[in-house]
Amino acid sequence: MICRSEIDILDIRECFRLLYEKSLFNMITVGHVFFNENRLKYIAGEFFPEAAQIAYKMWEMSAMTKVQLRPTVRPASSFDPAADAQALRKAMKGFGTDEDAIIDIVAQRSNAQRQEIRRTFKSLLGRDLMKDLKSELSKNLERLIIGLMLTPAEFDAKMMRKAIEGAGTDEHALIEILVTRSNEEILAMNAAYQHAYKKSLEEAINSDTSGHFCRILVSLVQGAREDGPADEERAIGDSQELADACNAESDDMVMKFMSILCTRSFPHLRKVFQEFVRYSNKDIEQIIKKEMSGDVKNAFYAIVRSVKNQPSYFADRLYKAMKGLGTDDRALIRIMVSRSEADLFNIRKEFKETHDVSLHEFIKGDTSGDYRKTLLLLCGGED
Repeated sequence: MICRSEIDILDIRECFRLLYEKSLFNMITVGHVFFNENRLKYIAGEFFPEAAQIAYKMWEMSAMTKVQLRPTVRPASSFDPAADAQALRKAMKGFGTDEDAIIDIVAQRSNAQRQEIRRTFKSLLGRDLMKDLKSELSKNLERLIIGLMLTPAEFDAKMMRKAIEGAGTDEHALIEILVTRSNEEILAMNAAYQHAYKKSLEEAINSDTSGHFCRILVSLVQGAREDGPADEERAIGDSQELADACNAESDDMVMKFMSILCTRSFPHLRKVFQEFVRYSNKDIEQIIKKEMSGDVKNAFYAIVRSVKNQPSYFADRLYKAMKGLGTDDRALIRIMVSRSEADLFNIRKEFKETHDVSLHEFIKGDTSGDYRKTLLLLCGGED
């Protein structure tokens, strides 16, 4: 505790929380540590500003030098869309379906290549590939293969629709998608949603959610987050406004947090979080957990986690989708499809470091059959 207190104790605390689902502070409190217990709790728990400054500086440096984001699915070499289209037709023609052939093609092509296969399938054969796949496949394998064959914008629009429609709302899915997509991806998703469902995504959000949570989602769905690096002078002002808002009424606090966390660029927010530490001697994440609740807390927390380390955020989401009894297959499919050409390799690394088990092994133990085979191809290997 002492030797790491001014180096990376906040990183250690975060990994401890993800791995054991308890805070290091609480573990020390209930663990009957008598020697210097108060000092240990001070370092581990309520706050240690020097360590936080160093930790945030490390996060900032890693974001700038970036651990390069790496996909697990890349364009196939010697790509022949006509040959793939014919092979897919053969796999679905006649009695029975050759799922292996479908999986080997779809899971090992980039999305741009899949779109070319869709177009070629129709021009060569006069058939709609998506309709054929839906008629031949079923359950989670169908959902996964169809998800891969959609464009990213179409897929995100469909996932938003699934999160909104029906009796219940999947608030975690709404948060995950809107927090982690770029402005360009959000605008493309909005257009795809309007085209598919003849209704704007903003209208759908307004009709299905309410209160501050609705306002946060509406703010994010504009796709208007600022771009560019941090403005140091402005970051100081933003951090002071956030700190001052912590002493305001609950509604005012939420609105102030929304006005900054939902609009500033991620590099700028990293600087704001650093300055917040300096100004208030508190971590922004702690404040959100302590002062807020429900979907509002979850939304702001997701933003902070994504600003700090987005692959780690997704690794945590995947772990929660598969741990315990039952599997949240919709979340599993959503993340594996959407991140396979973005940063799934990095997510794998974070998953292994945090949970001491590989994502490949976790998927293998939690799924089965052709569905599992496809997910493991997307995963890209054992760590």
